[in-house]
Amino acid sequence: MLTLEGKSVFNGITIGPVVLYKRTIHKVADQLVDDTETEVARFHTARLAAQNEIKSLYEKALTEVDEKTAEIFDVHQMMLDDPDYIETVENTIRTQKINAEYAVNAAADSFAEMFAAMEDTYMQERAADIRDISGKVLNALTGSNNMVTLTAPSIVAADDLAPSETLSLDKNNILAFITESGSTNSHTAILARTMGIPAIVGAGDTLLAHLHEKQTVIVDGFDGKIYIDPDVATLEAMTAKMNQDQKQKSLLAKLKGKPNATKSGRKIKLYANIGQPADLSAVLDNDAGGIGLFRSEFLYLGRDTFPSEEEQFTAYKTVLENMGGKEVVIRTLDIGADKKVGYFNLPAEENPALGYRAIRICLTRPEIFKTQLRAILRASAFGTALVMFPMITSVQEVRDAKMIVEEVKAELTTQKIDFDKNIKIGIMIETPAAAIISDDLAKFVDFFSIGSNDLTQYTLAIDRQNTSLDHFFDAHHPAILKLIAYTAENAHNNGIWCGICGELGADKTLAEEFINMGIDELSVSPASILPLREKILSID
Repeated sequence: MLTLEGKSVFNGITIGPVVLYKRTIHKVADQLVDDTETEVARFHTARLAAQNEIKSLYEKALTEVDEKTAEIFDVHQMMLDDPDYIETVENTIRTQKINAEYAVNAAADSFAEMFAAMEDTYMQERAADIRDISGKVLNALTGSNNMVTLTAPSIVAADDLAPSETLSLDKNNILAFITESGSTNSHTAILARTMGIPAIVGAGDTLLAHLHEKQTVIVDGFDGKIYIDPDVATLEAMTAKMNQDQKQKSLLAKLKGKPNATKSGRKIKLYANIGQPADLSAVLDNDAGGIGLFRSEFLYLGRDTFPSEEEQFTAYKTVLENMGGKEVVIRTLDIGADKKVGYFNLPAEENPALGYRAIRICLTRPEIFKTQLRAILRASAFGTALVMFPMITSVQEVRDAKMIVEEVKAELTTQKIDFDKNIKIGIMIETPAAAIISDDLAKFVDFFSIGSNDLTQYTLAIDRQNTSLDHFFDAHHPAILKLIAYTAENAHNNGIWCGICGELGADKTLAEEFINMGIDELSVSPASILPLREKILSID
């Protein structure tokens, strides 16, 4: 047995035979031609044929996936009409007196290299698009066809997959996708998530070398692992995991689309907590109404330098686009305490949980804060984003943070960069101080989200990282529940909503009590959404 790891773009377990996707490799030779206008005409005939093929894919995407996905192919059609692309091919044919195939291939290389060299990761992704459309023109010129026919349910393995290649396959016979390269932000990754197909990308350039047709493979989309020729123990363990996943899917089939409402009609929003864009598949798979906590720390952890504005923008934009207009609450940087990042050069502290962390870093190092806020605000043009500040203890902190937001808004307006000018701003209530002055704080924000983990830690004076104190860590302590109820009451008195995004929100034994308190939203791990919905539906 061989185990490989990649990046998961959609959760799920699948076991089955593998099919290797082998596309036509165009060996394009430069051939001198006498009649350049005939070659130009050949190019345009092939270009129109490629556009017709892409138009068919557009219509298929509308029918089988959704309008958002179909837009990918609408863009591809426009790229084939791009004057710069057309002029480049025509000029190459005429000035070099060369065949159309060579000119198309040269244009594809030139434009792809140009896009790949850009700093904007969104534009870097366009390199794959230009190669995709040029490949279709070359197919038309050479009479080639990349189509792979799946005659039985199979796991599709490839070096990479273009969106058109993904959509051309028979969805009913695709068990999973596994690729050597690719990113979780690519069009194909988004397409796999939307189609609900387990997928792992970036498994390394040796993936195909280890595979042969019909070989048994296990794809674990939860952990991003690929098991080739699994042994008996692994097969049994993964089969059990797959069966559990199928039970969850059965629960989804029974509860999907149902309102999160008690028998008496009291409704509550069920949102998901995520830590990175790769978690989107679980959010969509479990029918979350939105994202109530998007932890932005993943962009800062596990690296040696600060993430760029473009890198952050791409991550937020990916999530917002995939959520299709549903609310996404992005929590600003919450570094410090148990989340150490060396390049921040934070001072050593005897008690970091009570030290220099979260909003305190952002307010004293505004250059870091502004970069993140610019990325969030720019991404807000692509969905429904909300901004949330962590670790608030005073009204002044809220005033100062909002002032920086306004400065960033003014900069973007001057630069004529689109953003949601009415973006909602909220705060986390995770300190007793914030809960006690919640009536004052509510006058300056659009919503509250109670971080029950830290609220419990600070109220009970118990370090939640200290496992020897687990016996004393009581999230059901009356003081905690009173602070939550008090916060919700003050929120409603000031006309704003109040949610819970800590682990306590997933506690089914408290669901009825939270509803009675008037809690408007519970944001929990994706896997907790359906069991919690089932509980809410049973409350009389």
